[in-house]
Amino acid sequence: MKLRFAFSLSLVFAVGMLHVAKAAQGKYAQMLFNELFEDYSNALRPVEDTDSVLNVTLQITLSQIKDMDERNQILTAYLWIRQTWYDAYLKWDKDEYDGLDSIRIPSNLVWRPDIVLYNKADDDFSEPVNTNIVLRHDGKITWDSPAITKSSCVVDVSYFPFDSQECNLTFGSWTYNGNQVDIFNSLDSGDLSDFIEDVEWEIHGMPAVRNVITYGCCSEPYPDVTFTLILKRKSSFYIFNLLLPCLLISFLAPLGFYLPADSGEKVSLGVTVLLALTVFQLMVAESMPPSENVPLIGKYYIATMTMITASTALTIIIMNIHYCGSGAKPVPQWARVVILDYMSKIFFVYDVGENCTSLQRVKERDPKVEKTNSACRKDQDRYEGTRRPLAKVQHGGCDLKKKPPDDVCDGSGVPGENARDIVSCCSCYRILIKNIEYIASCVRRHKANHAKGVEWKKVAKVMDRFFMWIFFIMVFFMSVLVMGKAL
Repeated sequence: MKLRFAFSLSLVFAVGMLHVAKAAQGKYAQMLFNELFEDYSNALRPVEDTDSVLNVTLQITLSQIKDMDERNQILTAYLWIRQTWYDAYLKWDKDEYDGLDSIRIPSNLVWRPDIVLYNKADDDFSEPVNTNIVLRHDGKITWDSPAITKSSCVVDVSYFPFDSQECNLTFGSWTYNGNQVDIFNSLDSGDLSDFIEDVEWEIHGMPAVRNVITYGCCSEPYPDVTFTLILKRKSSFYIFNLLLPCLLISFLAPLGFYLPADSGEKVSLGVTVLLALTVFQLMVAESMPPSENVPLIGKYYIATMTMITASTALTIIIMNIHYCGSGAKPVPQWARVVILDYMSKIFFVYDVGENCTSLQRVKERDPKVEKTNSACRKDQDRYEGTRRPLAKVQHGGCDLKKKPPDDVCDGSGVPGENARDIVSCCSCYRILIKNIEYIASCVRRHKANHAKGVEWKKVAKVMDRFFMWIFFIMVFFMSVLVMGKAL
């Protein structure tokens, strides 16, 4: 019981002493503040010798990328800016103030370096955030302030959407030259430990470089610290929403050659694909800055549109060949050899009713073909039997130059009834033969003209297949080329 009472008493004593110490420290802090700022001015550089240089150390922590406006070339970022320097007039002996090591006071009470973002692209030129500073007994001042900066960034969209960007953040004093205020970077790069991951950009580094520049207006050097933000775009969104649809649409263009000419939709397909690509091209152009560097995806769209335009023009030419008809000239010999004999076999183009198997296999597969062929042979034999009497009448059986036999004339030498019947029969057969020959010549001409039209249609079909594979290969290699440049 006694031990428990003693422990409680010691605990109460310790808490009381802590409150007394805090109260005493607060009293000393108030006393220190009054003594430090009694004759202090924040308008002048806090150095004992006006010829001495005041060193300022700068550290940047990138918290978030709020926006990257490629069209206006503006980077909006959320930064934590830490500035450190020594004030020669704000020092004290901490032993005289009960071991008081540091105090926190509003930043507008002390002198602050006029360090600004040189490449600022914001219309708002407001004052920096008036946060507290940490003042140590040796005069060291640490000022941490948050800032949302809008900086100009030269955006190169040549490889969009597989591009990388480098945006500079240049900080320096606006009025003090290097002989008055010198600026240094505390680390070799910006701090990315507290960075909030962005949905569109990956951070690959933020190196810091100190530069000393002499401007044309002044002979004094002006130091600055430049932080280079290295960004890599996440391209998954653009691949699935811009590049992949264009790739699929571009593969539709060669299929227009495979579409039958009689469908009447060959040209309509090419025009529809061209309009779809134009819509995607406008979507890309709206988000890109107007510059001479055409984005990679824009080049791909333009190449695809050019290819589809060429395919539509070739389709129109091939359709004219398809509809040449019987009034056209015969297929040239070189075209018959190259296109109809060789290319048709390479691209598996056959006549109407043909396929890739032989005729013998068709007969074996379909027994009706044999019956049809036997019926055709019977009809042909019947036709040959009909032709023989006509030929006999024409050549020997009904020759009027030949003298009629004696049995067809009466005693006076005048032909009788049998002779007149023979002459009449020969005249009828001659008229019939002429009509049949005329009909046969018309049928031959019709077949020849039809065969001519079929040949031109086959030429058009072979050319369709040829250009279909050519354009498929072009689309494939163009897609591989775009991906190769991106990677």
